[in-house]
Amino acid sequence: MAGRVIYIVRSWPRLSQTFVVNEVLALERLGVGLSVYSLARSGESLVQPEVAKVRADVVHLRGTGRRHAAANARDALSLLRRHPRTYLGTAWFALRHPGLAAGYGDCSTLACFAHASEVAAHVVRAQGPQGRASHVHAHFAHDPALVGLLVARLTGLGFTFTAHARDLYQIPPSSLATRARAARAVVTCCEANARHIRHSVAASDLPPLLVVHHGVELDRFRAGPPRPPAPEVPTVVSVGRLVEKKGFEDLLRAIALLGHRGVRLCLRLYGDGPLRARLLELRESLGLAGVVTLMGARTSDEVAAALAAADAFVLTPRVTDDGDRDGIPNVLVEAMACGLPVVTTAVGGIPELVTDGANGLLVGAKDVAGVADSLERLVVEPSLRARLGCAARITVEESYDVDEAALRLREVFAGDVGWQGEAGP
Repeated sequence: MAGRVIYIVRSWPRLSQTFVVNEVLALERLGVGLSVYSLARSGESLVQPEVAKVRADVVHLRGTGRRHAAANARDALSLLRRHPRTYLGTAWFALRHPGLAAGYGDCSTLACFAHASEVAAHVVRAQGPQGRASHVHAHFAHDPALVGLLVARLTGLGFTFTAHARDLYQIPPSSLATRARAARAVVTCCEANARHIRHSVAASDLPPLLVVHHGVELDRFRAGPPRPPAPEVPTVVSVGRLVEKKGFEDLLRAIALLGHRGVRLCLRLYGDGPLRARLLELRESLGLAGVVTLMGARTSDEVAAALAAADAFVLTPRVTDDGDRDGIPNVLVEAMACGLPVVTTAVGGIPELVTDGANGLLVGAKDVAGVADSLERLVVEPSLRARLGCAARITVEESYDVDEAALRLREVFAGDVGWQGEAGP
């Protein structure tokens, strides 16, 4: 497609958002020029190795505080001189709608307007090695989508955004509707999210709503060397940020229940987050110090190696009291791509990926006994592990290829949104 796509994200790079980096790389393989604008720095010391492969220029937007006032004023003056009516109209829109930043997010509407003005100033000067911009796409429906909406108003570019999880469920429906009205299309990663959007936004306000699965690199995530069909102590892996919605406390209690039954396994839990201390304390109180290892945050290469060496994968998400939840966790797709049998919970879009008994085992959220029962089945039935793992790989090959997803997004960015519904092969 002609012209580069402006990609707006909350922070870059984020260890837990490999799906964004994978999407950027897949689009670049298709020849799509990108410029990434990040509202903040992640502050993380561990960086995914894939980030080094990204060719797009990455701009970390400056803050909106006093020390950036002069630079922000220069951007405003530049836009005002070039397109006074457009700039003043967009500024008035932001002033009249402070509630657009309500709910989950870190920026006020005026702060989002300042970020948008910086991006728009870059756009009108045609900065970047790949030339003039042709489209604006935001990842996440909260602050990034609001910035994208304002950039589109300031520049006249087409605008789309991808809604994921907390960013979608924790902003007011009226704010979501305003973003949707301004968009050429709304993209989301699962049909469960799409149902929420249809419920929250009037049909008259909703542009084409497209379900495009986050894909994985099928050549990178694949089965490792053959494992013993009946290992003495099977290795089960789980991966995720240590936050409430991942349900890791339920998982540890399920592992403890298996121990009471005499079922032996070891759990390696990869990830870090605010609940680490609580999980360590729970592990000790349940007597799981020799069974559960908290591996900490690791790169995607390390996670891929851990999945290839595992016997099974487990993830137990839940919906939190404030509505936060997963869509389709990318690591679940990665585990299935590696041919692992999975045990997981029926939360968000997960039932769209995992069919109980066909390509994995699915239980209810917070069902500790159900998780334990399913893991026990995998431990004692090697043939079940093999059958589910094979079916899991086929599922990912058919519907979760990152390059297929990028093809559909390229169509969206080019203005071809005449198709709707779930992305398929």
